[in-house]
Amino acid sequence: MFTKLQQWLSAIFLYASFWLSSFYDKLPLTLSDPWKEIIFASPIYFLITFACFSLATIGYRVAIFNDCTEASEELKKEIIEAKKDLEKKGLKIS
Repeated sequence: MFTKLQQWLSAIFLYASFWLSSFYDKLPLTLSDPWKEIIFASPIYFLITFACFSLATIGYRVAIFNDCTEASEELKKEIIEAKKDLEKKGLKIS
C-alpha cells in the first residue's frame, strides 16, 4: 500500500512527464494548436483550481467549527485553581 505522499508524487511525476514531453514535442502523436495551448496552460489551471479548493475547504471548516463549551468551562476552573495555587506560594497575579 502506498502512502498519500507517494500517491501524490507519482501523480505529479506522471503529469510532469506528460507535460514536458508535449512541451518539447516528444509525444508520438500530433496535437493541434488549440490542444497545445490548453496543455501548456494546464499547470496554471491546476494551481488556480487547487487554490479555490483550498479556500473553499478552509471556509467550510471555519463555518462548521464547533464551540467547546464544556472544555472552556473546565479550562476556566483550572486557571482559577492555578491562580489560587500560585498565590499560596507567594506569587501575586492580577
